[in-house]
Amino acid sequence: MELRHLRYFAALAEQLNFTNAAEKVHVTQSTLSHQIKQLEEEVGTRLFDRVGKRVRMTEAGESFLVRVLSALREVDEGLWALKRTMDDPDGEIRVGTTQTFNLRIIPRCIALFSAQHPAVKVSVQELSGDAIAQALSNDELDIGVAYQPHGIDTLRFEPLYNEEMVLVVGTGHHFAKRKWLRMVDLHLQRLVLLPASFATRQLLDDCFRMANAEPVVVAEMNAIAPMLELVSQTDIAGIVSEHAVRRADLRAIPIESPTPVRSPGLLWKRDGTRSAMVRNFAAVIRQAAEEINPRKTARKTRMAGPGGQS
Repeated sequence: MELRHLRYFAALAEQLNFTNAAEKVHVTQSTLSHQIKQLEEEVGTRLFDRVGKRVRMTEAGESFLVRVLSALREVDEGLWALKRTMDDPDGEIRVGTTQTFNLRIIPRCIALFSAQHPAVKVSVQELSGDAIAQALSNDELDIGVAYQPHGIDTLRFEPLYNEEMVLVVGTGHHFAKRKWLRMVDLHLQRLVLLPASFATRQLLDDCFRMANAEPVVVAEMNAIAPMLELVSQTDIAGIVSEHAVRRADLRAIPIESPTPVRSPGLLWKRDGTRSAMVRNFAAVIRQAAEEINPRKTARKTRMAGPGGQS
């Protein structure tokens, strides 16, 4: 029995779905299935019942899980303690991030990282996605947190999670009490959107075309905060990230048929050399993204896209 068998077992016990569990531990579904079968053969009993596409834990599996989680926790804490005993090098990590992530993720990441490596300085610049990509290409940044840029093959993009775009309206808007709406419902509706040069705007325009909807774009703004302020003061609606709406005077309404979906992630220079501290900071970002973005049940209709700069 190897440690990976236990991690695969714990992932499947959490997800109860081979596809989702395989994604969580970064292996193919067939690999996960084979490893679980090996584990069951080694312990001499079934740990899961498989009925069609449904997965349920057996009584033996439930009992085994308690001890497996305890063992994995001990291993992880031991590894963490080992890393903490190592001498922290000094130096600086240069991070580029868009406004959304600078507010939502980066402060927590700095707090976690600085507790582990107090001698390392973290320098953060809030930039557009295009500016982050350019700075990485010019070796002016070590790592970026943004949406996937277009047409830059010198960078590597590692997606962190998926996020939906939602309609945001003021409390007096005629859509304010809607629980959800379709993209076609936005036909001839007054909207404020990001400029056409943003990849997020291109994603939304594609969604509008798919739904045969033509909104009335009365304003374009290149930052989310003023867009939300405009929405709160008028009958104009906007479309922003589901995580951007944190105001009591605004309502966020899910969009379907199709649902615009973006994938934020980490950006690296493809042929660059990443220091151990940069890799450690990236690991902290992954951890923070996992904590604040628990897996959600997908809606029936979605449209995946690379995202934009804000």
